[in-house]
Amino acid sequence: MAQLRFEALKKLSERPRVHVEVPNPVVSKFFGEYVYGIEQMRATLAPGLFKKVSQAIKNHEKIDDATADAVASAAKSWAMAKGATHFTHWFQPLTGGTAEKHDSFFDALAGIEKFKGSELVQQEPDASSFPSGGIRSTFEARGYTAWDPTSPMFLYGKTLCIPTIFVSYTGETLDQKAPLLKALKAVDLAATKVCQLFDKDIQRVVASLGPEQEYFVVDKDLFLARPDLVMAGKTVFGHSPARGQQLEDHYFGSIPSRIYDFMKEFEIECWKLGIPVRTRHNEVAPSQFEVAPLFEEVNVANDHNQLMMDVMGRVADKHNLKVLFHEKPFAGLNGTGKHNNWSLITDTGVNLYAPTSSARDNLLFLTFFVTTIKAVHEHADLLRASIATAANDFRLGANEAPPAIMSVFIGSQMTAVLDELEKKGNVKIEKGDNMYMKLGIDQIPEIILDATDRNRTSPFAFTGNKFEFRAVGGSDNCATAMTALNTIVADQLLHFYDAVNAQIEKGEEKRLAVVNVLRQYIKESKNIRFEGDGYSEDWVQEAAKRGLSNVKNTPRALDAYITKKSLDLFVKHEVMSHKETEARTEIRLESYIKRVQIEARVLGDLAMNHIVPTAIAYQNKLITNANGLAGLGIDNKAVVQTIREISGFIETIKNGVREMIEERKRANKITDTHKRAIAYCDDIKEKYFDVIREAVDKLELLVDDEDWPLVKYRELLFIR
Repeated sequence: MAQLRFEALKKLSERPRVHVEVPNPVVSKFFGEYVYGIEQMRATLAPGLFKKVSQAIKNHEKIDDATADAVASAAKSWAMAKGATHFTHWFQPLTGGTAEKHDSFFDALAGIEKFKGSELVQQEPDASSFPSGGIRSTFEARGYTAWDPTSPMFLYGKTLCIPTIFVSYTGETLDQKAPLLKALKAVDLAATKVCQLFDKDIQRVVASLGPEQEYFVVDKDLFLARPDLVMAGKTVFGHSPARGQQLEDHYFGSIPSRIYDFMKEFEIECWKLGIPVRTRHNEVAPSQFEVAPLFEEVNVANDHNQLMMDVMGRVADKHNLKVLFHEKPFAGLNGTGKHNNWSLITDTGVNLYAPTSSARDNLLFLTFFVTTIKAVHEHADLLRASIATAANDFRLGANEAPPAIMSVFIGSQMTAVLDELEKKGNVKIEKGDNMYMKLGIDQIPEIILDATDRNRTSPFAFTGNKFEFRAVGGSDNCATAMTALNTIVADQLLHFYDAVNAQIEKGEEKRLAVVNVLRQYIKESKNIRFEGDGYSEDWVQEAAKRGLSNVKNTPRALDAYITKKSLDLFVKHEVMSHKETEARTEIRLESYIKRVQIEARVLGDLAMNHIVPTAIAYQNKLITNANGLAGLGIDNKAVVQTIREISGFIETIKNGVREMIEERKRANKITDTHKRAIAYCDDIKEKYFDVIREAVDKLELLVDDEDWPLVKYRELLFIR
């Protein structure tokens, strides 16, 4: 292993830069050239057919068979003109990634290239080999993928990719996209209903998303020399380097040249695929970076995020690099998040979370602002569950990641607005030299538009014209969190609508009825609002007093999905049935068990087969040295002390690994999935991982650097 480490370091030092050629300095000239979207349909379909398709996509209507045939034929011709030979239904099963099964356009029996509307609309992958949470048995193999016309087809390599949902033979959803689409429909219907209390011209509301993607980049050969990175996606051992992120000099610093080349190429590939990446920069930790896109409709934004991660991995390989999306690949450094910037936009172009100078629009803004806070307060545990994974458990609550306690940050200015509204119900903000919020009712302190600070310790923060769900993990699929968030907001908006109408029916003027309900919501949801340091022990104690949960691990967090409250919520809005929600919870518990199990196996293997033998070999060198010193009559106490220290750490490692293996055997006999997940959490991960790691990391400081088998943090993070 030590030889592999030094060979990797030698290769790294000899690497040439990969030259990247920009197709055109004007990005708009090639943006979306691999996308079969609206403009491509306009160019390849007859005018009448194009009108039918575009209207169906806009109104979320079914596309008939004849139209599907025409679209399939046009898409095939477009794709083949660009070199495509295959097509695939591109979907997002409950594995955490994407899936695809490629079929050739060429029909050997007919001797021609064919692509029918029926193949565009529906395909049949094997459903038994994907996680189903008990919905499907192994022998029940049939499942269907179905075209989602609202997310455009795209050419990836030589394959035409068709975004689809994935359902079982019996109709249950087996993917991330289908529930998300249903949640987006629910929030559209509920938000439109509320908007029409203010403006009858609003006919539709679209949820938008801009996911900021953090990631680490390391050299490919250094990555391959770390079995834990290869198998578990994170380092299970590694002593903190003398220099980490404490100098705060990496954040927004000059981008390293090799990383710049990689960024440049993956941005080009993303632009060709219609992914609107815009921002790139160094993140806080060494070798950590971020890419952020422009906002898009949630469904498309999520598809693009999943595709972008794949693009980044493929491009990195060309540059002999490896991208790490794991939430905590390196202990003691920033974790990796995927900050979900979310808002609601009307079909009249109004961002419902952006205050303006219009009195009517600002009352509308406050309605959505306060109702969203109320929704988070009512369903905080469900939001926590939506971002629960084995990897994210390591990240939450440290190094600029938000804590596991769900809270909402709104900034001092908006706090003053809500406090005044709650106390007096009087709202009027005048326009001065700056743009001030106005509501046109009565007096309230002036606030400048977008006057909000940022709070990196807040899991759910208002940032001026959107909410930022910061707690989502870097490797996670945004759909899980977005399904939960849009569903709970839809539910609360309907409650708001009913409450306002109840007051109107009693004779209250509509505007005052709105204010009355908002005042009630502000009082009821005040406990979820927090403006301070989410890492402080004071907040942990204060949150407990407020009745806010602090669920630090996934098995317990996922309980929120299967409460009657959550199960009924998803059914009410036709997002998921009880069976589907329970199945997904079962899948996520199984995933947690398997990931902890893999990490435990990797940890045990490295410790016993690499670290302990290395430590013993070095200890033997020291014993020879100690005996030689004694033979010369030279004091050998320091060497003997080091031998004893090494011996103690070896004993800790061996005992820890043996006991951990026995605990795994006991846990594997537990038939109840939830109880088995708890056992893996409490009796394996919590009990042994840190103990074994600490002993190994201490040995790293004692054993000769020339003998140490694992690539060190200083090498992984600082040598490119």
